[in-house]
Amino acid sequence: MKQIEQQGRSRWLDILLISTRLGLTSFGGPVAHLGYFHEEYVRKQKWLSEKDYADLVALCQFLPGPASSQVGIGVGVIRGGLLGGILAFLGFTLPSVIALILFALVLQSIDVADAGWIHGLKLVAVAVVAHAVMGMAQKLAPDLQRKAIVLFSLAIVLLWQGVFTQVSVIILAGLVGYLLYNEQKGSDDVPLSFPISRKFGAICLTLFFALLVILPIIREAVSYNWLAMFDSFYRAGALVFGGGHVVLPLLEQEFVPGGWLNEEQFLAGYGAAQAVPGPLFTFAAYIGAVISGWQGGLLATFAIFLPAFLLILGTLPFWNSIRRNPHIQGALMGVNAAVVGILLAALYHPIWTSSVFSAADFVLVAILFSMLTYWKLPPWVIVVTGAVGGTILSFFS
Repeated sequence: MKQIEQQGRSRWLDILLISTRLGLTSFGGPVAHLGYFHEEYVRKQKWLSEKDYADLVALCQFLPGPASSQVGIGVGVIRGGLLGGILAFLGFTLPSVIALILFALVLQSIDVADAGWIHGLKLVAVAVVAHAVMGMAQKLAPDLQRKAIVLFSLAIVLLWQGVFTQVSVIILAGLVGYLLYNEQKGSDDVPLSFPISRKFGAICLTLFFALLVILPIIREAVSYNWLAMFDSFYRAGALVFGGGHVVLPLLEQEFVPGGWLNEEQFLAGYGAAQAVPGPLFTFAAYIGAVISGWQGGLLATFAIFLPAFLLILGTLPFWNSIRRNPHIQGALMGVNAAVVGILLAALYHPIWTSSVFSAADFVLVAILFSMLTYWKLPPWVIVVTGAVGGTILSFFS
């Protein structure tokens, strides 16, 4: 019994340390985060298989909220239960939360958005996502039919960009996969372990919808600034599809017209959020800190990420039986190929288009990609090299 407890503590410590390292080094936005997660959790730690990871990414693409954070929470839950999910979230999120709260309180006069090392970290994201897409494509799109789904998904996502485009593409790919592979047999893979009961999952889903309905009503009945903040951040986190960049206009609409902060403060915080690692949803910590100090920053962080927690904890207990159903296996094969196409599209826009501006940028990306893919160097070495390389390039631009 004591040995089992020690193994549990060791596993939780591993989750916290690894997710914190990711939280300190994962630059480049949600798609880049999925690349970092893939490299660390799938390739290096082998906590779950390529297919399991792709299935988890597909699930989180369906859910509103920060998809990369939900994937991280899901990996933590799979590895270490509810506490594992909490630790994975804290490790990945707290570094940027702390940085943005400090920026709101102390560093608003410093402009880091155009720093050379920031540009270098954007180039790191290009290499990381390219590496992840290459690895996933080999496993998830081995035949011509799934390669066609990848191409279809890539084209649709790039040519018809919209809030629900990704979700629509995944649904269509699932239907195509079901038709192409409708005689697919049930998977022989070992089932993923979700140490969360379906009853607990149902409670989480009920709480998600209850808060969405009840908080605005209470806000109107009780004039209390902290409750109003909590409601605004919770709704922003609950109603956003498409990742962190989509939440920015919602937050601006909630807080700038009402006088919580001015446009200049909002844009300064947006620049700082681009400069720090971790999820872009931590921009909420900056807004909360501007409004009500560090306590407001922590409240805002809790409120905007709470929907993501409730949704992933609510759906995971049911996901295992769904994904292993023989009738759904074919659909998931199509969905996983679509995920590759979506990631490939994101590699071009916004990651490539916002990062690679010259031949020198491309050369640095090639070097970073080779270091990661062929020399098998750890991600933190890639991050440091990218930051140094970006700083050097800034002297010649």
